Amino acid sequence: MTEQTKTRFPAPLYAAAGAGDLAYQQLRKLPAVVTELSDRAVASLKTANDTANTTATTLKSTATSTDFDKLRETATANAIAFAHAAQERALAVYTSLVAHGERVVGTGVVEAAEVVNADMVTTEEPKAVEAAAAATPAETAKPRKRTTRPAAK
Repeated sequence: MTEQTKTRFPAPLYAAAGAGDLAYQQLRKLPAVVTELSDRAVASLKTANDTANTTATTLKSTATSTDFDKLRETATANAIAFAHAAQERALAVYTSLVAHGERVVGTGVVEAAEVVNADMVTTEEPKAVEAAAAATPAETAKPRKRTTRPAAK
């Protein structure tokens, strides 16, 4: 058996527990969010037609005077900066989820895992002794090397 040296669970387990708890908390807020969003949608539909006409006119004039090479370079630079920022933010969120998961899971689970590991060690030791005792001497002996005699003439 592999001896376990850690008394903690792996960080991804804590991250999953933290993410699950945060998702549960957000789902409890969902009815209020849906109501707020539907009210905002109704208000924004009233001005949408005017804004759409104005935007369409602006886009027509912008499309004829745009430097697409410069736009491409800017978009590439922004994409690289965004990817770097997203990577840093993802690491921060993951670390936060691990910390939250550790609080959710708590130390009681770690103590229970230590008891289970101790029980497994206690249970597996007699099995190893029984397996050694059940082996026959023929199974434990080393095979002899076969030597060949020269043929008689």
